[in-house]
Amino acid sequence: MNRIITIAITLLIIFSASSQEPLSLTGAISEGLQNNRAMVNANYDVEIAKKRQWEVIATGFPQVSASAAYNKDLEQRTSIVPGSFSGGSGGDYAVQFGKAQSIDVSARLNQLIFDGSYLVGLQASTVFLKISRQNKVKSELEVRGLVTDAYVNVLLAEERKNILEKNFNNLDATLTDIRKVYAQGLVEIEEVQQLEITKSSIQSGLDYISRMIPITYQMLNMSLGRDLDHKIVLSDSLLALCLASEDIHNVDTWDIDKNIDYQIAQNNLRSNELLLKLERFRALPTISAFITGGYDAFSDAFTFTEKNQQWYGRSAIGLSVRLPIFSSGAGQSRTDQAKLNVEKAKAQVDQVTENLLLQKANAHNQYTQALEEFVRSQESLEIAYKIERKNQIKYKEGVTGSFELRQAQLQLYDLQNQHLSAMQQIINSRTELSLLYYSSPENVKK
Repeated sequence: MNRIITIAITLLIIFSASSQEPLSLTGAISEGLQNNRAMVNANYDVEIAKKRQWEVIATGFPQVSASAAYNKDLEQRTSIVPGSFSGGSGGDYAVQFGKAQSIDVSARLNQLIFDGSYLVGLQASTVFLKISRQNKVKSELEVRGLVTDAYVNVLLAEERKNILEKNFNNLDATLTDIRKVYAQGLVEIEEVQQLEITKSSIQSGLDYISRMIPITYQMLNMSLGRDLDHKIVLSDSLLALCLASEDIHNVDTWDIDKNIDYQIAQNNLRSNELLLKLERFRALPTISAFITGGYDAFSDAFTFTEKNQQWYGRSAIGLSVRLPIFSSGAGQSRTDQAKLNVEKAKAQVDQVTENLLLQKANAHNQYTQALEEFVRSQESLEIAYKIERKNQIKYKEGVTGSFELRQAQLQLYDLQNQHLSAMQQIINSRTELSLLYYSSPENVKK
């Protein structure tokens, strides 16, 4: 029975592992763009902007409303009528007339004919929709960077753990041999202690990275929109991503008009220009037309549902014109503020342009520097491996002491970390360049 259970569990583990499709960085980015919480909200914002655009457009279409009112007088109103109205002598008469109950049913159609603010609102709704789409593109770039960082951090943690495990195993084997030599009285206790200190340091690093690896997987799952504890298997390696042949654009081929940050700055300028236009249009008249009609009924008792109830119809057509004449300078003040905001937005466009140019130059410099640093660290690491192996042999043969061996080991460990950092820097700088050169979709630029 125990064998059957063991075999079943083993098969289940193998099946579960094989059912997990390895995830590449490209696949992770694609999944993040679909399921990341920020992207989900960005898609909602675009849909909201579309609905709001239609809301503004519908304001200029015919608007129909209906109303109904029922009234029952608890005490009828008294009116004062001069006696001369009835052909009598002077003096006033207090009279009550009308029915105690009434119903008023009416419908009204309004049509906007001209309104400057409505015309500006139509243009502003298009700009608002473009803002939401640009924000979505900005979110896409942020998610691309976020997923890449999370993916690379997992690979870095796993690679660092592998290196520490190899270093620990090699050192543990050396320490075992030295302890045997020490037991024979051929070396001093300090040499054993030196290696024990190095082993303890590696053990601390190994414990730390072992605790960090689950966290890096959780951060990757969060960036992908998955459950934090979802099992995931990565297909790309750190070295493969580092050496990937990706098209890095030339400095002279960059079109700043395609950069999303520049487009956002331009759209902000357009928004402020529309606000200035709105303030100027406030001085124009607003013209609208209406048609209204309805029926009234009166009775001392509630007889409105009977067929012989008398209903009195009414209808009207009209035109409304509203023209602002004097606002005590408030309108001019709003216009002046809008002009200043336009100038401020122009200055922001210039500032964004300069920042992007500097960012482009710095990104290319960082990428070039990362490539050079990677080559140097790789060469230095190969030399450090040779030095450490030679010192291992010399130490075992008694030619050198533990201090020289420890120095060679520490040098190797430091260069291993530098090499990992160099690979991470190549990937990060390449990602920054790709995001900087990302071209926005046409429906965002228009």
